[in-house]
Amino acid sequence: MAVQQRKTVVTETTTTTKNVDHQVGKTWGRDRDVSFGTILISLGILVMSPIWVLYTYISCNGYQCAMSAPALEIYNAPDALIALKTLLARELPTFSPYAARLFFTWLTFQAVLYAFLPAQIGYGQRTPAGHLLPYKVNGLLAWIISHAIYAAGGLYFGWWKLSIIHDNWGGLLIAANAYGYFLTFFCYIKAHLFPSHAADRKFSGSFIYDLLMGIEFNPRFGKYFDFKLFHNGRPGIVAWTMIDLSFAAAQYQKIGYVSNSMILLNLLHATYVLDFFYNEDWYLRTIDIAHDHFGFYLAWGDSVWLPWLYTLQSHYLVRNTVDLTPVQFGFIFAVGFTGYFIFRSVNHQKDIVRSTNGECMIWGKPAKVIRTSYVTSDGKTHKSLLLCSGYWGLSRHFNYVGDLLISLAMCMTCGTKHLLPYFYIIYMTILLLHRIQRDHTRCKGKYGKYWEEYMKVVPYKLIPYVY
Repeated sequence: MAVQQRKTVVTETTTTTKNVDHQVGKTWGRDRDVSFGTILISLGILVMSPIWVLYTYISCNGYQCAMSAPALEIYNAPDALIALKTLLARELPTFSPYAARLFFTWLTFQAVLYAFLPAQIGYGQRTPAGHLLPYKVNGLLAWIISHAIYAAGGLYFGWWKLSIIHDNWGGLLIAANAYGYFLTFFCYIKAHLFPSHAADRKFSGSFIYDLLMGIEFNPRFGKYFDFKLFHNGRPGIVAWTMIDLSFAAAQYQKIGYVSNSMILLNLLHATYVLDFFYNEDWYLRTIDIAHDHFGFYLAWGDSVWLPWLYTLQSHYLVRNTVDLTPVQFGFIFAVGFTGYFIFRSVNHQKDIVRSTNGECMIWGKPAKVIRTSYVTSDGKTHKSLLLCSGYWGLSRHFNYVGDLLISLAMCMTCGTKHLLPYFYIIYMTILLLHRIQRDHTRCKGKYGKYWEEYMKVVPYKLIPYVY
């Protein structure tokens, strides 16, 4: 998968062919033909995802993050319908003009930073239609500027309290949902009327599935303003650490100190986020950019699901103080940073192999690679590599082992009293197992016989000798 990176350029061999012995570009990428069952599941996701976010908000805002409490209140009431109406009237977030201004000012500010800050130019993987698209890589600088302004405005100038996000959380949820739904339908219409790369669109024939998973692969304004990279990285992941800091400030205002569990959580989240932005060029070749189309799944997901549910532990800790013992703190720290070491080391091996075209050493031995070719829908053949030594010889997705360890450590900062803060590790496990299957389907379609060979060399999907 040869791409131009920030420091190294690997030239990809491209030829035009009419007769090939494996499947062409139109057979890989997002699904075209979906079953009735898939459509029903898609409808369920569209309906239940916003309900679940609201339920977690109500659980934390009104019930100290006790996940079962709202449901039990309704179940134990003499009249469940009246109890439900009363609960919703009392606990649902309400529209706030100030919170709406706050959200859309934040969104606009991030768009300005994305468009105008100095940037390296990175390149993603070649799309099924044969495009090799450029991306502006300036997320780390945007993160630094955003957090510097947030801290200076709260600590030095007194423009706002550092707990401003926490204090307006319900109103921000309303504003983010409004934008997420707007973006979803705008992109659906854009895909039909003025797509950025028409040949990379995928139509399933189902309005529900296309709305959820998206039609356009890389919707853009102009050459560089990429919807996927912007919405996942900027209003979503830049906000992640800022939300944590705001909830930590709220905890300080509430109890007079910041607990060591909140500090550790902020450290783990910040490590993950800063790694993302430091290696933003690498992210261009992950499944979010290289496979997913842009629909509700990413448009609403990046606007609402990510900032509200990925930060659940900080919501919990501001309401339920957890003071870890030194042994507990050290153990959770060790789990988290062992996971981070695995995560980064695994991905670094693949980056080294890509940048050297496989001419490198992995664990002191020459890298073992399968040299492949694949065809895009424009009829051109391209060369690529499948690494099958080092971590990538242990399993096809050993990087996810690190991801899951980091996720578990984040949840463990909240102790064991409630289940809700562990939603993140449960969700990540389901997400990554599903991604493994999606990646298998995509790679089988893309690489054909080469993927079959790779599966024989590396038979395990995630955990060696287990799965």
